[in-house]
Amino acid sequence: MKAIEVSGLDKSFKLKGKPVRALDGVSFAVELGQSVGFIGQNGAGKSTTIKILFGALRADAGEARLMGRPAEDPLSRLGVGYVPENPYLYEQLTPREVVSSGLRLHGIGGAENTRRTGLWLDKLGIAYAADKRIRNLSKGMTQRTTLAHAFAIQPKLLVLDEPMSGLDPIGRRQVADLMQEYRQAGGTLFFCSHILHDVERLADHFVMIDRGKVRAQQGVADLLASQDTMLVRYLGDTGLPGFEHDAGRVWKGLFPRTELGRALLAIENVHGVILDVQPQNTLEALFRNVVQDSVKAA
Repeated sequence: MKAIEVSGLDKSFKLKGKPVRALDGVSFAVELGQSVGFIGQNGAGKSTTIKILFGALRADAGEARLMGRPAEDPLSRLGVGYVPENPYLYEQLTPREVVSSGLRLHGIGGAENTRRTGLWLDKLGIAYAADKRIRNLSKGMTQRTTLAHAFAIQPKLLVLDEPMSGLDPIGRRQVADLMQEYRQAGGTLFFCSHILHDVERLADHFVMIDRGKVRAQQGVADLLASQDTMLVRYLGDTGLPGFEHDAGRVWKGLFPRTELGRALLAIENVHGVILDVQPQNTLEALFRNVVQDSVKAA
């Protein structure tokens, strides 16, 4: 059984009476225990795909399966945690009531319900607002509530659509750490993010979608390890051979992996401070190239 199976998904909407194709033959799979980043521009088809997976939309063609069951089957969502990009919560409820009711929907009641509710409200930093009405909370606090709701059920599969949306830097770090803990404990993670550095850190694989089509899918480590040229940036008063001025007192240069040690030693010899060492073609660079090629082909 796979956690997610998507095969040949097509979906069109009408815009001013004309059909606009949102998904065009989208296919991919997420294995149990895998962490997969689903990336693409706004309007690329990410949220449409997720809505089909959770039965909020029906595909025009193709098949979507969640935890081995057809996406239309409500039982496919049992034990699956989900946070949409723009969550809607009943404004008269409190974070405590939201999390507790979510646990009950997944068959968890009594003392265990109370324990998990308190635990996850505390982990997400909203225990102090546990009994305030949702309508009185900021967007960031509402986002923390929906995340607590998803994590509390101890999901077999966790699906997050832009989980960092509305969070301050501390909140983003907390959520990234929780995602990492969930992943390292063997959980299955499928998430959308515009922050490609987070995808590189938190995902084993990525699926890149653009204009409704899957343009690339690969292991993140495989992508980064396949690059022979490394980008090095350092802070210093002296520009070394092979480096060019970047900004202020920052210098950057491109080096084959075989010459990386020499470059780092040269920086150390002039008492420079290394700021960054990464493959030249990161996930961000691949993303940019795919989007540019798609625009040219349009």
